Amino acid sequence: MAHPFPDTVLSGLSDLFGVKMGIHFPRERWKDMERGISAAARELGFKDIQSCIRGLLTSTMSRTQLEILASHLTIGETYFFREPKSFEAIEQHVISNLIHNRSGKDQHLRIWSAGCATGEEPYSLAILLYQLIPNISDWNISILATDINPNFLKKAYEGIYSKWSFRGVPKWIMDKYFARTGDGHYQVHPHIKRLVTFNYLNLVEDVYPSLTNGTNAMDMILCRNVLMYFSTPRAKQVIENLRRALVDGGCLAVSSVEVSHILFTAFDPINFQDVTLYRKAEAYTKGSWYGIDLSSQTINTECHTSEAEPVIHPEMSLPAIEETILPADTMETETVRTETDIHEEVAVLYRQGRYPEAVDKLTGRLTELPQDARAMELMARALANQGQLAEAIRWCEKAIGNNKLDSAFYYLLATIQQECGQFDEAVTALKRALYLDPELVLAHFALGNLARLQGKSGDACRHFANTLALLDRYQPGDILPESEGMMAQRLREIIEAVNLGRVAA
Repeated sequence: MAHPFPDTVLSGLSDLFGVKMGIHFPRERWKDMERGISAAARELGFKDIQSCIRGLLTSTMSRTQLEILASHLTIGETYFFREPKSFEAIEQHVISNLIHNRSGKDQHLRIWSAGCATGEEPYSLAILLYQLIPNISDWNISILATDINPNFLKKAYEGIYSKWSFRGVPKWIMDKYFARTGDGHYQVHPHIKRLVTFNYLNLVEDVYPSLTNGTNAMDMILCRNVLMYFSTPRAKQVIENLRRALVDGGCLAVSSVEVSHILFTAFDPINFQDVTLYRKAEAYTKGSWYGIDLSSQTINTECHTSEAEPVIHPEMSLPAIEETILPADTMETETVRTETDIHEEVAVLYRQGRYPEAVDKLTGRLTELPQDARAMELMARALANQGQLAEAIRWCEKAIGNNKLDSAFYYLLATIQQECGQFDEAVTALKRALYLDPELVLAHFALGNLARLQGKSGDACRHFANTLALLDRYQPGDILPESEGMMAQRLREIIEAVNLGRVAA
């Protein structure tokens, strides 16, 4: 079918959306792309699709424009407990084993629904956890739900659904976990909503894993019906970042149509009847996975004639670690590496997601020089990204004990305490950070988020206002201190979205 626009124009738009959103529009889907742009044109401030396309190709897209386009170019059609066999495998072979192994010990679970659309998937996970954990109030549960479409996130945060979202769901689930509204819709019960945090996140452009946005140390990630919209290079980039966001032995679930022997070469695929889950392949105990005896499962080791391309490790997408340049000891010989050399080596391992290797190297370093506070900070980061939060807190406290005047140590401590659900302790640590450095932008932002979580909307607005005032001192592309790579403009956009009520902080 002929298109009213030259192929070069449509190809350019497809490339643009691929770079900015990861959404791949091959030639056979150009009509879908045109329809989406046409629907978005007026909302973007253009009189017609022609002027809209010219504007998109000749100027830099703002975050607001990106969000509007995402709402018209992505499909959010989903429902509760979609792909029941996948949920059955997740329940029986992943979550149940995690609960069994951690009951009475380190009772925490971290799950990420990446590309959550209107929220049915993360709420399904929350319901599943309520069914499986009788004493759930004694657990530290975190279900992070992210999407690129702010309209989807707004609906998800409201948690109100029509009957169409429950097709195939037993009536007793609707009666037990939802309240009927006056207009015949169903609203998620507050105790289910409390388990889920919704946030805007662009899987192509944003930085993850990161302590800053809570995308680190995940036990499980669900990224279903998302990767199929990406080009192969973009999909590989996203998959590699998701892999680094998992703890060792952590699990990635994709939809049945996204299972691939080419894209997931860095994972061990595990088959449970008709469902394939992907396990992070490094540093796990041979022969078991979350308590599963792998000898009774089918492990995919089949060779294929098509050559798998290497997984991409784009440096721009990796979390940045602030580098403290220390003066070299002039008395050292050339055969002895300086402190900065050691720190840089560990920083490289950290950026590559090689956390166990980073811990090993830091253990040796701290044996040689027990007072190296920078090494202690790096140790805390590496441990936190492996889900060893109690140990990470201990190393933060040791770093503070060696240097009580470094605000960064208190900020890092607060981010880990927040992950542990220690909100009051996190607030105390953030206030200490700001006493030492009143201009530490992310500490103000973190206080705003904590205030929102505690229902203190007035305090949240005040902290966000302080954050915005400090951001005025930065250029849009400046990387913020202690942010692991977040740019000033990105943080401003997040706060503006929160203030407009479009997403939850």
